[in-house]
Amino acid sequence: GWKGGYFTSEEDARAYFDEMRHMLATQRAAPNSPQWFNTGLHWAYGIDGPSQGHHYVDYRTGKLTKSESAYEHPQPHACFIQSCADDLVNEGGIMDLWVREARLFKYGSGTGTNFSQLRGEGESLSGGGRSSGLMGFLKIGDRAAGAIKSGGTTRRAAKMVICDADHPDIEAFINWKVIEEQKVASIVAGSKMHERELNGIFAAIRDFDGSEDGACDPAANPGLKAAIKSAKKAAIPETYIKRVLDYARQGYASIEFPTYDTDWDSEAYSSVSGQNSNNSIRVTDAFLKAVESDADWELIRRTDGKVAKSVKARDLWEQIGHAAWACADPGIQYHDTVNAWHTCPEDGPIRGSNPCSEYMFLDDTACNLASMNLLTFQKDGEFQADDYIHATRLWTLTLEISVMMAQFPSKEIAQLSYNFRTLGLGYANIGGLLMNMGLGYDSDEGRALAGALTAIMTGVAYATSAEIAGELGPFPGFDRNAKHMLRVIRNHRRAAHGETDGYETMNVNPVALDHANCPDPKLVALATEAWDEALALGEMNGYRNAQATVIAPTGTIGLVMDCDTTGIEPDFALVKFKKLAGGGYFKIINRSVPAALETLGYSSSQIEEIVSYAVGHGTLGNAPGINHTSLVGHGFGQAQLDKIETALPSAFDIRFVFNQWTLGEEFCTGTLGIPAEKLNDPSFDLLRHLGFSRKDIEAANDHVCGTMTLEGAPHLSEDHYHVFDCANPCGKKGKRYLSVRSHITMMAAAQSFISGAISKTINMANDASIEDCKAAYELSHRLGVKANALYRDGSKLSQPLAAALVEDDDEAEEVLATGTPQEKAEVLAEKIVEKIIIKEIAARHRDKMPERRRGYTQKAIVGGHKVYLRTGEYQNGTLGEIFIDMHKEGAGFRAMMNNFAIAVSVGLQYGVPLEEFVDAFTFTRFEPAGMVQGNDSIKNATSILDYIFRELAVSYLD
Repeated sequence: GWKGGYFTSEEDARAYFDEMRHMLATQRAAPNSPQWFNTGLHWAYGIDGPSQGHHYVDYRTGKLTKSESAYEHPQPHACFIQSCADDLVNEGGIMDLWVREARLFKYGSGTGTNFSQLRGEGESLSGGGRSSGLMGFLKIGDRAAGAIKSGGTTRRAAKMVICDADHPDIEAFINWKVIEEQKVASIVAGSKMHERELNGIFAAIRDFDGSEDGACDPAANPGLKAAIKSAKKAAIPETYIKRVLDYARQGYASIEFPTYDTDWDSEAYSSVSGQNSNNSIRVTDAFLKAVESDADWELIRRTDGKVAKSVKARDLWEQIGHAAWACADPGIQYHDTVNAWHTCPEDGPIRGSNPCSEYMFLDDTACNLASMNLLTFQKDGEFQADDYIHATRLWTLTLEISVMMAQFPSKEIAQLSYNFRTLGLGYANIGGLLMNMGLGYDSDEGRALAGALTAIMTGVAYATSAEIAGELGPFPGFDRNAKHMLRVIRNHRRAAHGETDGYETMNVNPVALDHANCPDPKLVALATEAWDEALALGEMNGYRNAQATVIAPTGTIGLVMDCDTTGIEPDFALVKFKKLAGGGYFKIINRSVPAALETLGYSSSQIEEIVSYAVGHGTLGNAPGINHTSLVGHGFGQAQLDKIETALPSAFDIRFVFNQWTLGEEFCTGTLGIPAEKLNDPSFDLLRHLGFSRKDIEAANDHVCGTMTLEGAPHLSEDHYHVFDCANPCGKKGKRYLSVRSHITMMAAAQSFISGAISKTINMANDASIEDCKAAYELSHRLGVKANALYRDGSKLSQPLAAALVEDDDEAEEVLATGTPQEKAEVLAEKIVEKIIIKEIAARHRDKMPERRRGYTQKAIVGGHKVYLRTGEYQNGTLGEIFIDMHKEGAGFRAMMNNFAIAVSVGLQYGVPLEEFVDAFTFTRFEPAGMVQGNDSIKNATSILDYIFRELAVSYLD
């Protein structure tokens, strides 16, 4: 900034430097991830490398220049929109796009492209022949992005693929992911069916008690004949059946046919296409009118503009709704709404977006983001609007300076980003702020406040941009677009003034700022003043930037700023678990809850009781059902009660505390009379064994660990429940959650004051219908939202429905229906282990360990935590069981590690090769991790499991 002449004096520059450091340190704002990754590497640390094909416009000369260094000019932009010409190999064409995308992915950025210029399948080629169509090339790009995802330096590839609703291949595009997920299902089911049926043939041959020659002859071996018949009935190809018979004749006793699962990172998913991008369809107002009137919709050839095919608009809309319902793609972008707010239409329409859909502008442009943490501007029950305005001005300047210093992956992006200088200032934590102020996310007051804060931010950002333009000049593309940009600013201003009509060239009027319901009239006044100034200064000076604001997802930087909620999202839970530096977890109430209760007029004693209802009292002292008195009656002494009380505050569930690791094995077996084999059973419930009923346990658990919700809390009025509504139901007793409509209306309240768009996925319940999906898209259009994506719970194959895991287990089904998240997790973990290790290999015999067995004990320290690994061996020296103990860890973590060891031991005894466990768990990454002491072979580990299975591999594998 100092080099570029943005500051009058060095003193001004240093003041800016100090204020920016203060905002970063106090978590008031943060730039996007690539700014953290790349900016300063060359200037501060001298890191350099050869040019990667980037370009920049020299701010001193205004000339497009090829970068000589990889890092001297950083790539601070997160969001890119790139064009793709209908050309195979030349610059700007299809294959060139994959190279340009790779440059972006390497530096942690994301890119989106509208591929609608590519000709459809069957259209003629200039050299003769017919085009393979849009989908064939999209699959190439998908593969390239997937490969970079696997080897990327900082993050997964972020990619958006867009197609216009009138493209000849639009139906194939809509159903792309639906069909690919069907392939995943077929691969998973088919692989398991092949493994079962083909080994069934081997088993029939192996079990034949006749002559060796007759074993492989179906005529002589009835069992083999039946197995072959079963395989044919299961649609196993006859060539594979013959291959198995040929194997058997050559002495093979079994076949290793790989099986697959629906895990997101599995080979089944990696073998199909379409899994490395977000997909969106660009729909026009004309298309939506055709849907409404059940009219025909023409698909247009790209080579000559003639009609390729005519379809019913409603049929196409039904396919879109079904695809969104079935696999959460495609999303929708409303083309005419987007372009009604376009500040630079003289340079072409807006056709695309970045991967998250918040940045929408011309092709071959880029946007760098920053977000402000709204909750940090709330002090003593009042929003500090002056600080917010000052921060907005400083961050607008910061993003403008970032444009000046940046390099870009292509000449076109470098030039156009210089010409239009689009910025992406936004905010996060609106959900946390609203709750803190005692306002419901789904309330007129909440939406009005969000609208006012958004209006202030964008109005001030444009006014600042105009102020900079007065000193340094407007962006180069301003003059030819001045009348359009000022029209857009006037429309924003009308919305800020609360006007409901009079908008210029708008098919869908925006949602105006709700002056009457805004809880702070000062914010309304500041919003109108900001837009008055933005228009006045813009008419005088023009604007330095064609766009100023977006609402981004703020995933990574939300963590940096310690935000309760990201972007424009509501809160997701009322009780959260904070990891402690020394290990273990501490349960805390959402910090906005006590503030909200105080704002709503509750006394300190009432707030304390309400909070305790949610997070628990952390003691059994006065608990119902199970307490000190009832435990003493079962033989518990003061020593045992003290141990329990020490462990309770950090417990997820009281049953995690009542075990041999808390109470001691001697007390459990001696005083309580529990057999040792029961104590080691992961499903053993000590409290039920002592005679406490499920109702007793539930009542005591609610008292000690909390209900995780505020519904039913003492003193809390039902009129205030809506303030604490979250994206999902909270706890086992919580029933309330925010509706689909509430998410969309909140987006609409903010959209009227955003230059770009809002990145947000609308979460829908599992029982939502295809009609619900279509209705959500239609509501978004009516309210002027620019883009929307839906995610129905359970719509991805990689998200298995819990109910399928617990069928035929009434007790487990009851826990899933009424249990806490921790209880549900415990049941599902047990059932998953059972499914993978026991049910999948139920035909195998469990080779139990001998009563007396050899093994070894290895003590080590991993990341400062003592770990004891004990092994048990069969008589032939192979591994049959493991025990893991961590004496200093919390009871919950020790119990989890012990149960994990039992699950692995059961798998080993059922014949799961140790190699499989080693492949699965080595290099898993979680704390504790770090330096390893006490082991001669292993000096560093990425997790406890990484250490354990590398140690086992060294000791038992060749």
